[in-house]
Amino acid sequence: MDLREKKTKRSLHNAFLAIRAKKPLEKITIKELCEQAEISKATFYLHYRDIYDLSERMQLEVIENIIKYMNDPKDLIYEPVNASKKLIQGFYANRSFINILFSGSQFSKLPEIIESRIKESLFSRFPALENDVYANVRITYQLMGSFYSFYKYENTFGFDGVMNSVEMITRLFEKK
Repeated sequence: MDLREKKTKRSLHNAFLAIRAKKPLEKITIKELCEQAEISKATFYLHYRDIYDLSERMQLEVIENIIKYMNDPKDLIYEPVNASKKLIQGFYANRSFINILFSGSQFSKLPEIIESRIKESLFSRFPALENDVYANVRITYQLMGSFYSFYKYENTFGFDGVMNSVEMITRLFEKK
């Protein structure tokens, strides 16, 4: 990617985040975005199909950043406390993007896509786990519980409060 393309994408991303912080995704227009980014509509369409394509690509970047915090997806099954801690750290580190890109109608996409990506990765390496009820429920429980605990209580109890609570709860359900 050349320097002009990097600058254009950065300008588009920054403009999108600024507008998206104030408006639901469905209310953002290409015209408005391009004016804020100071680019032409033709330039926008060189990079993205539509506003939803831009949003989805930015969401996937955040999701990949969160997933990088986990050492190994199988930790969700075999090291649940560590996996929950890593997920909470990933959510916390990306919270400003999460609050903007996954607000409103996009809210449920974050944990669902993370779950899908992690299961794809895990099941490609360990195909037998795909039909393992315990593994599937455990992954869903860890991801959804970690995400919703973080989302609901991070502002009230802070990072450490959420982290300690999730760790305590996860320990109660560890497989012996």
